[in-house]
Amino acid sequence: MGTLAGIEFFTATVEAGSFASAARRLGVTASAVSRRVAQLERELGVPLLSRTTRSLSLTHDGRAFHERCVRILGELREAHDAMARASQKPSGLLRVEIPVALGHAVITPKMPLFLAKYPAVRLELTLRDSFVDPVAEGIDILVRIGPPGESALIARRLGASQIVPCAAPAYLARRGTPKAPSDLAEHDCLGYLRDGRPDPWRFVAADGTTMAVDIKGPYHANDAAAGYQAALAGRGLVALFDFVVKDAFARGELVRVLENYPMPTRPIHALYPKNRHLLPKVRVFLDFLVELFRDHKTAKASASGPIARTDAHTADLRRAPRS
Repeated sequence: MGTLAGIEFFTATVEAGSFASAARRLGVTASAVSRRVAQLERELGVPLLSRTTRSLSLTHDGRAFHERCVRILGELREAHDAMARASQKPSGLLRVEIPVALGHAVITPKMPLFLAKYPAVRLELTLRDSFVDPVAEGIDILVRIGPPGESALIARRLGASQIVPCAAPAYLARRGTPKAPSDLAEHDCLGYLRDGRPDPWRFVAADGTTMAVDIKGPYHANDAAAGYQAALAGRGLVALFDFVVKDAFARGELVRVLENYPMPTRPIHALYPKNRHLLPKVRVFLDFLVELFRDHKTAKASASGPIARTDAHTADLRRAPRS
């Protein structure tokens, strides 16, 4: 396919429009450019340029070859930049946004470790559940629960979390343990409040279909922590992400119910604009998140056992229960 220099001389000639203009851009003579392009044509066995005394134009083969050369050189430049930036020290302002409950339960407790390892990075962390445009907001990394959807953002999967129905032992001793989703009609359920009413609880059947069950109870809130605290106090059943209730399960303060009726599992992704992924500060924080969720997955499995996987039936990111 000829040398890389020949390809560079050829693309420069096409972009500049003449051997002389390409030579000025490359800092060589016009005859050197002409000879190198002619050598490339001999190696390929086809003419790439139609030459007249007044102009140059691409042949049919030259046009197809030029398109590939542009892509090849672009990838080489990107690889060069990646290696150059990888050698740089992570520094500067890093803006990260994560869901509230996921942040409190999994990410923020480990932040001191990241800050100690990368003291030149200044971190601005926002905990919020609403979906925002990271490009418009100037956010470097956005962590979200749910499918990434169709967007120009790059998505890096961190893990997954299942919604788990549970209650305090005192509540179950007083009201009994539900055996099937239909039994929820006889129980106080602590729901996630959305648009003035609690979200239905969704269960995944053996065939993969989802069944929605309306719930009722004395207390609903638009924050996972509120339902969690009420459940600990024995005020009713609650359905929360496993990372919220993991420690309460380990202490025996909450117990899982309806284990034969799994609720959906939702993937967790780090989303970031394409132009951010080469920055050292972004790269090291993404690696930090991947390692953090790997450790969290191991701890979760040892504390509460395996979790059923139902990723194919997750809801849209904007409609997923906020965490």
